[in-house]
Amino acid sequence: MRVNTAAMNDRIIDTSELEPVVAAPRIGDMAPDFMARTTQGMLTLSALRGQWVLLFSHPADFTPVCTSEFIAFAQAAAQFAAMNCALVGLSVDSLPAHLAWIEAIRERFDVRIPFPVVEDPSMAIARAYGMLDPTARNSATVRSVYMIDPQGIVRATTCYPMTVGRSVAELLRLLAALQRVDEGDVLTPEGWTPGGHVVLPTAQTQDAVMQAGPSWFMCLKPDQGR
Repeated sequence: MRVNTAAMNDRIIDTSELEPVVAAPRIGDMAPDFMARTTQGMLTLSALRGQWVLLFSHPADFTPVCTSEFIAFAQAAAQFAAMNCALVGLSVDSLPAHLAWIEAIRERFDVRIPFPVVEDPSMAIARAYGMLDPTARNSATVRSVYMIDPQGIVRATTCYPMTVGRSVAELLRLLAALQRVDEGDVLTPEGWTPGGHVVLPTAQTQDAVMQAGPSWFMCLKPDQGR
């Protein structure tokens, strides 16, 4: 049974039937829904509507870069929660492997992983999201991140190779920036962090350009009350 990305936006993925999907969801697409086992029980992605979701894949359990990332995500989990964002990890490893790995992290590093880790041994979810590395000799997922808004829309994506770890601090900054611009009156410039200067939307008429002056194409202003 072949399922295209449009169809996946309307129903839960049947992981027993899916064939590989070439096109990964892009910014502005509805995040493909799925139901799967996790380290915290069954999870349906659409059940998380109403909050932001950071869905991230890792190549394999018990690998050093992944372990460093999971420790960092765990240490920042309260910050994500305070920003109404749920963390959801995923790899093609089985649930028993996930459970063994997070227990090893707890025992060795005294860090409890507080977010669910999805099993995807059939690779259906990884294929639907374009998480598989086409150059890899195995089924390892690359370090993909999908930032999904409370309506289930993909708002930002990142993709790192298996050899390079992600920055959790940057993902927190990205989430804060997306939430700030959702208020509708400003844009965020390079490197923006909460409390920093913001950018006014570009002038769209000749009169507005003249009023704004020589810097009409990049008008910075303090973010009042923040």
